[in-house]
Amino acid sequence: MKFIIDNWMLLLLAAASGGLLLWQALQKNAGGSVGAAEAVRLINREKGVLIDVCEPAEFAAGHAVGARNIPLGALAGAKGLPSNKALPLLLLCTSGARAGRAAGVLRKAGYESATAVSGGLKAWREAGLPVDKSAA
Repeated sequence: MKFIIDNWMLLLLAAASGGLLLWQALQKNAGGSVGAAEAVRLINREKGVLIDVCEPAEFAAGHAVGARNIPLGALAGAKGLPSNKALPLLLLCTSGARAGRAAGVLRKAGYESATAVSGGLKAWREAGLPVDKSAA
């Protein structure tokens, strides 16, 4: 008991640190978002699927190389989604806002690893990753 009284600040610091680590782990499991570099890692190492949720005209104007175009409004029951719901789905749009909503829709549909790419196509370009400007 004397140890606790003498070291209460250290114990409080340890508890706060553990709480922050737990919070970070819970946020990651909740879907959150990933940066462009992490998205590429998931695509290369965990067979992640890149899905652009922009409208077809936006997609034709420029999209990440290898991305499938499934507009946000057509996600429910879309044929272009992988049948393996455990695969990481990386959702991309122009700014990242629609991708975040799409990740929520897909997680509710059972895709447990649906995650938005933070910053969208703009961040993808800034990271120097390839962009295709031809119609798909």
